[in-house]
Amino acid sequence: MTNPVAMATMNPGLRAWLEAAVQKDASDIHLVAGYPCVLRVHGKLIPISDEPLTESSIVAALESIATDEMIQRLAQIKNIDFAFSTTVHDQPFRLRVNLFLGGGAIGGCIRLIPDQIPDFRWSSFPEDLAKKIASFRNGLVLFTGVTGSGKSTSLAMIINMMNRLGGYRILTIEDPIEYRFPIRENSVVTQRELGADVDSFADGLKFGLRQDPDVILVGEIRDSETAKMALSAAETGHLVLSTLHTRDAKGAISRYADMFPQQVQNEIRSQLASSLRAVICQRLLDSSLPNEKQELALEILFNHSAIASAIRTGKLESIDNYILTGRSEGMLTMDESIKRLVSKGSIRMETAESHVSDKAFLNRSL
Repeated sequence: MTNPVAMATMNPGLRAWLEAAVQKDASDIHLVAGYPCVLRVHGKLIPISDEPLTESSIVAALESIATDEMIQRLAQIKNIDFAFSTTVHDQPFRLRVNLFLGGGAIGGCIRLIPDQIPDFRWSSFPEDLAKKIASFRNGLVLFTGVTGSGKSTSLAMIINMMNRLGGYRILTIEDPIEYRFPIRENSVVTQRELGADVDSFADGLKFGLRQDPDVILVGEIRDSETAKMALSAAETGHLVLSTLHTRDAKGAISRYADMFPQQVQNEIRSQLASSLRAVICQRLLDSSLPNEKQELALEILFNHSAIASAIRTGKLESIDNYILTGRSEGMLTMDESIKRLVSKGSIRMETAESHVSDKAFLNRSL
C-alpha cells in the first residue's frame, strides 16, 4: 500500500536528502551507518556530504515514513519493503523503500519513481519493439538484466501502452507497486502488492487466473512455484510479462530451468520452448556526456523453431548464434547494440570495451 506523506511532516534530514536527490536527478538514496548519505546519479555513487550517518539519525529519519508495525517487522524478518508518495519541489513522486539490518544496524535504500510513467523517447526503448511485445496474444516474455537496469520501467511503459490501446484486462503482481496505471476507457487494470493484497507472486498468479486477465505482469520470477504458474498461465492463453536477474538472454533460459529439480527440467524446457515469446536483456551504460542519464543497450531474442529446439534439448550454446543471424526478425545481440551506441557517440569507447563480449568485433566493426 502506498501512503501519502507530506514533506512538512518528515524528519528534516530525510527531507533534505530527498530534495538533494531530486535536484541531482538521482535514482536511489543509500542510508548506511558510518557512511554519509549517498545518491545514485546516472549509475554513479555520489555522497552529498562528508558527515557520516549514525544509526540513530537513520532511524529518526525512517520513523517519519515507516509505521511502528513496519519497524517491528524489520526486527523480526530483517528486511521489509514498502512504498510511499510525496511531492518534492512541486513534483509528485512515488518512493520504494527497502529497510534492512547490516551489522545489527538499521539501514535503508530509497528509490525515487516519478509519478508519471516515462515515454519511449525518454527511455530510448524502441517503440516498435514495445508494439511487437504488446501484439502477442499469449505466451511468456522475460525481461532480464542486473538490478537497476530499467526492467520495471520498460515493462511499465509496455503495460501503459496496452492500457491506452484498450481492450485488455490487465493484472499486475508487484513488490511493491511502483508506477500507477491511470484508468482508461475499455481497459481494466488491477494492481496487487505483495504483503498488502496477496501473499506471494505464485498466489497472485494462481488466483489471478480466476480474474479473467488477458495480460499478467509478475514483478519477478524468484522461485520454482512462481515459474511453474507463469508457464501454466502462458500456456492457457494469457500473455505473461516478468523479470529475471540474469546478464543475458541465454542465461535467462538456463536460469528458468535451473529453478526446478533436475528430474523435471526436461519437462520445464519443453514447456518453455513452446510458451516463450521473447527475452529482452537490458543494460544501462554511462553516457559520453557528463551528468547525462545512462544509455540503454539491448539484447533481443524472439523465439522461433530453431531456438525452441535448442531450449527443448538443452543446447543453449547455439542461441547466441541464432540471435546473430536473426536480424531480419528483429533480433539483436548486446555487442551489436553497444556498437551502435559507440557509433552514435552516445557512449565512450572504453565504456563499450568493458561491456562487450568480443572486443575484436567492436574494433573491427568500427
